[in-house]
Amino acid sequence: MLAKASSDPTPEGAQPLDPFAQDPAGIEPLCGGEEFAAEMRLMVAEDAPRMFAIVQEYGDRVDARLAAWGLAFEDHADAITVGNGMHLSAHSPNALVRRFRTGKHVTPHVVWVEGQVP
Repeated sequence: MLAKASSDPTPEGAQPLDPFAQDPAGIEPLCGGEEFAAEMRLMVAEDAPRMFAIVQEYGDRVDARLAAWGLAFEDHADAITVGNGMHLSAHSPNALVRRFRTGKHVTPHVVWVEGQVP
């Protein structure tokens, strides 16, 4: 069966959010390419979240498992569970870790990736 011709009036290459962004045609670049790349790297370095893991300890150091990976931003933290990819969000990593207490024999811990400690 042949596909029907699209009645979408959107021009080739147009994006759905184009009407909401000012067309930059005619606006001069802020600086040269290398300087702009350096500014973007600086912006990323200043705003980069810190990475952590949530590890569940079984018993008193009997065993442990990696339960989630997280990113700590200035105003909140997000985590993605290992295995099923469930997304969790809270105001801090410590608020997230409470959600991983799954019984009296399981103690969850926030473990910061080396070099990422707040």
